[in-house]
Amino acid sequence: MNERLKYLRKELLHLTLKDFGDRIGVSHSAISNIENGARGVTGQMLTSICREFGVREEWLRTGEGEPFGAQTRNQKVQAFANRVMAEEDDSFKKRLVDALSELDESEWALLEQIALRSVKRD
Repeated sequence: MNERLKYLRKELLHLTLKDFGDRIGVSHSAISNIENGARGVTGQMLTSICREFGVREEWLRTGEGEPFGAQTRNQKVQAFANRVMAEEDDSFKKRLVDALSELDESEWALLEQIALRSVKRD
């Protein structure tokens, strides 16, 4: 389970030890100890990980099946936001999200019109 936890944190969620630990209420050193096999995952921690990140408990315990079940739109947006926040400050994705955060309602409406027009052209 320790290797799946490390894979989940680094490769799927793109989170630091600290960020991952903060999200489930434990220290970065606790996560490091689990990933390195020095400690095991408690039942409470397993529940927190599955709930916070939408991970299937069966996959985390055994490696069987897919790591994530069907995600809601909010879960997908949250996962994307986590990946963007883990990128360098000058990355295109982070700059784009920053620019989008500054739009007012009329600019959002204009952006929606542009997006809808581009879809109709296909």
